[in-house]
Amino acid sequence: MKLVLDNLACDRGGRRLFSGLSRQLNAGQGLLVKGPNGSGKSTLLKTIAGVLQATSGTIALEGGLASASVSEQCHLVGHRPGVKHALSVAENFTFWCDFLGGGGAPDGLARLGLAELADLPAGVLSAGQRRRLALARLLAAPRTLWLLDEPAEALDRASNTLLGKLIDEQLAKGGIVVAVSHTALGGRFTRSLTLGSATGARPKAVSR
Repeated sequence: MKLVLDNLACDRGGRRLFSGLSRQLNAGQGLLVKGPNGSGKSTLLKTIAGVLQATSGTIALEGGLASASVSEQCHLVGHRPGVKHALSVAENFTFWCDFLGGGGAPDGLARLGLAELADLPAGVLSAGQRRRLALARLLAAPRTLWLLDEPAEALDRASNTLLGKLIDEQLAKGGIVVAVSHTALGGRFTRSLTLGSATGARPKAVSR
């Protein structure tokens, strides 16, 4: 299994965010994306997920399902939780299971410490609880590729540790994780990429 980004470039609002971006991530590898605001970090995740179209270049998940697109083989958890406030915690999780095809962990809410809140409307949750509910979709259905945009935002120390365990498990079973985070996510990310300034400079790649 390998995620291949080949000579990617992306423009938004008439401005070049990044260009010449090429990377390969093998099964079990995590990539941490860094850079100042406006450098294209979130745009890169959305482009890999197929939400946005690259200006040029290609994205491939080699060794994945030949009949499925990259977007069909990934989870994208964005900067915003994407939680439906009118639904209960359990109904949100059930929706994701049904929408994503199921086959995930039935104890997903329990693993995120949300089982006791299952019957509450998601709209009454704290910011940290909503973030954990957003992360629960990672367990609603198995996906090879996780794309995480500031996944630790609003999480306390215990919840951040739990997030780290979920990422470790994903990598240990041969998954791939690409994350944007201003919060330390630990040594599990063996590679990093620093995008350029908001002026549209070429991305500077730093590998560890």
